[in-house]
Amino acid sequence: MIHQLIFAYPRPGMSEEEFHRYWVEEHAVRYASRIPQIRQYAVDTRVELGLDGPEPLWSGVAEIWLANEEEQLASLQTPEFLEGARLDEPRWAAFWRTLVLDTDAHVVVPGPPQRADRPGTKLFVLVKRREGMPLTEFRQYSRDAHAPLMAKVPGLRRYYQNHTRDGAYGVGEATLDCAFQLWFDDAAALRRAMRTPEFQRAMADLATFTEPRYVHTLAVRENWVIGPSENVI
Repeated sequence: MIHQLIFAYPRPGMSEEEFHRYWVEEHAVRYASRIPQIRQYAVDTRVELGLDGPEPLWSGVAEIWLANEEEQLASLQTPEFLEGARLDEPRWAAFWRTLVLDTDAHVVVPGPPQRADRPGTKLFVLVKRREGMPLTEFRQYSRDAHAPLMAKVPGLRRYYQNHTRDGAYGVGEATLDCAFQLWFDDAAALRRAMRTPEFQRAMADLATFTEPRYVHTLAVRENWVIGPSENVI
């Protein structure tokens, strides 16, 4: 299963509120969700936490689940994509700031069943491995050493590590190597968790195996369009 993450930002002249509304209520419903190969689909809209830190590079994330590479290629050739979703994107998104990651999901903390009527609040932590570190070593450390540290964060309900798929390295280097997803009950719970020693310890550990200048965080609220299904990761 391909778990595709599409990070996006509003087009010039559009507020973030307008951007979120159009993405969730117009683009997702009228265009993207009609692509037949998409098995599951959510739009994650940015949440303001009120904490000190740099302004996020993106204002939201589309999460799309596709069965395999064949169905992914087929989806890009459908009229629903070519004449619908693709043509609609410039109306609301700054396409030159869009980042697409095709990932394989590694479940660390499975959590309770996800429900569309109980949208999750979660934190994306995007990372690039330390310069000179082999990709296999990065993935092993991420799963075996870093994951147990982050799993101890109080209030953490679900935790996935989305590792960029091997195909992104076929002709060069992937932009990012992994997107960690950390779920909490709500924004207040996420703020409390980020202040805990456990979270600070886990974030400090990133310097062991990632490049600090490429670490990005983004807090979001899930908006389900298709799904969720526990049979799709």
